[in-house]
Amino acid sequence: MNIELSAVEARVVGCLIEKQITTPDQYPLSLNALTNACNQKSNRDPMMALDEPTVQHVVDTLVRRHFVMEKSGFGSRVSKFQHRFCNTEFGTLAFSAQELAILCELMLRGPQTPGELRTRASRMAQLTDAGVVEAALEGLAQRADGPFVVRLAREPGRRDARYAHLFSGAVSEPTSAAESQAAPDAAPASRIERLEEDLRQLRAELEELKRRLPS
Repeated sequence: MNIELSAVEARVVGCLIEKQITTPDQYPLSLNALTNACNQKSNRDPMMALDEPTVQHVVDTLVRRHFVMEKSGFGSRVSKFQHRFCNTEFGTLAFSAQELAILCELMLRGPQTPGELRTRASRMAQLTDAGVVEAALEGLAQRADGPFVVRLAREPGRRDARYAHLFSGAVSEPTSAAESQAAPDAAPASRIERLEEDLRQLRAELEELKRRLPS
């Protein structure tokens, strides 16, 4: 896969996909509606506070890359935008309803567990159980034209591993538990070495004072 989106580009594409599925009567989106969708306080992580010029600039970039197109209704003077990212006649990317819902959620909310994805993506596609989500994730990870998702290392305290989309390039893994434990151990060792050096200096100064004292 040779697609790489910035965080804001992924947010814009994710919002267009989401609104196409959840509010088709209001799709395509005007610039104002798209900006509000990007800054929405629900179903978004991280929260963003984008202004319209920023969103317009991102849309223009996506139009040049053929991921978004402008489409205004008859007699409308307001520009409206729709994605051509996938599942359209304009591109080669095609996903099932379940896969598309999962990818959309990952673009809108970042890495999530299969359980979280089942709960959150069910508003866009029927996800009857965790097995359906896991099968979809496995398919997205193994696709010949992908991979589109990656399974992250399980974090301490979490029962399930999270998955992330790969439309924004490789995902940095969180620091492993072993590395987290090693760092605190290194700090005391460093402090001990400094204390030992201070002690050697104090002893040297004490010996120098003793030599200077009259016998």
